[in-house]
Amino acid sequence: MKTRGVHLQYRFESLGQSGAQIENPLFELLSALQQAGSISHAAAQLGQSYRHVWGSLKHWEEVLGSELVVWAKGQPARLTPFAERLVWAERQARARMRPHVEALRAELSRVFALADDAALQLLEVFASHDLGLPRLQQMAESQHGLHLSLRFAGSQEALRCLMAGRCSVAGFHVPRGAGRHSVFARELRPLLRPGLHKLMGSHTRCQGLMLGPALAQHRAAEGLDGPALLRALAAGQYRYVNRQPGSGTRLLLQHLLAEQGLGTAGIRGFDTQVEDTHVAVAAAVAAGKAELGLGVQAAAHEFGLAFVPLAEEEYYLVCLKAALDTPALLSLRQALASPAWASCLQGLPGYRPQQAGEVLSLKRALPWWRYGPRAATSKR
Repeated sequence: MKTRGVHLQYRFESLGQSGAQIENPLFELLSALQQAGSISHAAAQLGQSYRHVWGSLKHWEEVLGSELVVWAKGQPARLTPFAERLVWAERQARARMRPHVEALRAELSRVFALADDAALQLLEVFASHDLGLPRLQQMAESQHGLHLSLRFAGSQEALRCLMAGRCSVAGFHVPRGAGRHSVFARELRPLLRPGLHKLMGSHTRCQGLMLGPALAQHRAAEGLDGPALLRALAAGQYRYVNRQPGSGTRLLLQHLLAEQGLGTAGIRGFDTQVEDTHVAVAAAVAAGKAELGLGVQAAAHEFGLAFVPLAEEEYYLVCLKAALDTPALLSLRQALASPAWASCLQGLPGYRPQQAGEVLSLKRALPWWRYGPRAATSKR
């Protein structure tokens, strides 16, 4: 078998792309053949000639050193087991890398925009992974002349980057009702300071358990609710795919378990199966790598997974008080407050705008900041 390598490149065209779309002629060809069952139908689907598709297929078989299609007289063409594995692996990689591809495209757009228009407003944003923010990024640039250089990180890392001056805006999330004794109070309180930081409302989203097909059937047959699934998870009954350390979703799992007097020590996969995004967690569950994972409803919907809601979260953006009234931050607040932001969220199940663009009191938005540090510590 031939040695294979991956070569990445990008190009300039008159029409740009958005999100994490990546073109690859091999996988476009294989997907079309998988769906169409013949070269002629695949060629029509791709808008190419039969001869071109046939030649491309033979070219890729030569490059990869392996057959890609099984031919049987009177039967539809089908992918070889190798080609099926190749398509599956590429889809998994795309799901896992989607936020990073979005960030790369945004960064390239930013630097080329600077070269073309020095008046373009720019904001460096480090934020906990969220499916709505890339939509905000596109809308802010097209309608408000504001480019958000968006990089995804865990909630804690994003706030630390803001404190260190590595970004102008950080994004984090907390579940409604998290009190002063919660893991969120303990982990996020040192990173947020009244008088120094200013919160901006953005949206709410629903988080819950995303279930693989077998577990979804078992849950329906047994009538298991969210707390019952969490108890079984803590007892080691299911394989779990977790989020990375420092992420708000990882904190959310600890918070939900603590509410029931449970811990993480017995969870299978808690430290060994880890992904950086909601989409990657959903892809891992859909691929059978785990029975369940915690994530946003929109990610479960994207991968056709059963979803058990557990918490509604507030997603906030935060900046330094001194930067609040700068032109770029004013443009961001206008974008968030616009009807266009609400429209952006309509296609994401479990999402809705919440006090979008409003400057919020940190102590009022986060109840655990209403108490002095000494009082909160002494009552734990």
